[in-house]
Amino acid sequence: MAAEKDLVITEGGGKKKLLLIAGGAGLLVVIAIVAFFMLSGGSGQTGQSAGADGAKASADGSTEAKGTALYVPLPRPFVFNVPGAARDRMVQIKVQLLVRGKNNETLAMRHIPLIEGSLLSTFSSGNADELVTVAGRDALKNKALSDLQQAMIEVVGSVVVDEVLFTGFVMQ
Repeated sequence: MAAEKDLVITEGGGKKKLLLIAGGAGLLVVIAIVAFFMLSGGSGQTGQSAGADGAKASADGSTEAKGTALYVPLPRPFVFNVPGAARDRMVQIKVQLLVRGKNNETLAMRHIPLIEGSLLSTFSSGNADELVTVAGRDALKNKALSDLQQAMIEVVGSVVVDEVLFTGFVMQ
């Protein structure tokens, strides 16, 4: 007799289940819509500032759109000798380039030999005593970026590379 009470199904439970399922489906739709707008960057919104749009002001005051940040790894690390006060040192630097947009990524990939030559020339002109310090490495990185951008302007007609990143630095 106790077993019969356990198996009794009450009437009216179907409407509650239907409401729960409909509510869950509605919640999923709302979450999907919110996720879509958050992942798309909300480009359809009005009242955004130029900074939020990803536009930057160039030196002449005009604005140009920044592209997506992409990283171009150089195929080989740079290995070179630098003179020091006490002795010469061997340095190995692994480099990646920060570029903006697919077009600049394609240009950087196409001109890898030019990029490697420019960077090697800049790196090998360094001094071991300077490269020991963080400030010296930062100065070398900034000089490498400047020299690389100048070389790319001469060949391609645009800057192409936004930043030179050291992903590995070993000095012996």
